[in-house]
Amino acid sequence: MIIVLAGIDGAGKTTTGRLLAQRLNAAHYPATFIKNRSGRRSLATCSARLNIHPPMMVFETIETAIRCVNVLVSHCRATVGPGIVIMDRYLYCQVALRRARGLLSGWLLPFLSKILPTPDIIFYFDIPADLAHARIESRATDTEALGHLQAFDAAYREMENFPSFVVIDATLPSGQIVEDMLRELGLCELVLQ
Repeated sequence: MIIVLAGIDGAGKTTTGRLLAQRLNAAHYPATFIKNRSGRRSLATCSARLNIHPPMMVFETIETAIRCVNVLVSHCRATVGPGIVIMDRYLYCQVALRRARGLLSGWLLPFLSKILPTPDIIFYFDIPADLAHARIESRATDTEALGHLQAFDAAYREMENFPSFVVIDATLPSGQIVEDMLRELGLCELVLQ
């Protein structure tokens, strides 16, 4: 089974995904949590350190390529290993990110979306952009503009396949979100009483 966690930065995908994997493994459902990184933070840090400012399209192409390679590796891991693979971010995230930046999807993202198996379930972490922004500010490891987060959320919601996503209230504590996810997965016996 492949579970995808999607949503804007600061929604709690990573924290909740790790907790979900822990809960599943503790209940003897083998689960692996994988982050499909795009390298955005590393690219931005490196470019700032070297005082190099490539055009947005170059930066975006590199970021998309890194995310796609990571998604391919994650699918390979899902194919050869038993159990549940929980992917933090996916191709949908890159499509929405590009759309939020006013860019087209290009050819690679649609191509991979057609040839890769469709994830079994996609959880969309629904959170107001201002709350996500406050979380990002408090963790102080990166920065995001509030307007970008709003555009990113809107871009997700405009995607053709967004109605198939399971929308989860990401304003709740991570433990409650995991319980909501377990119910959606039909694993009610794992929900804490």
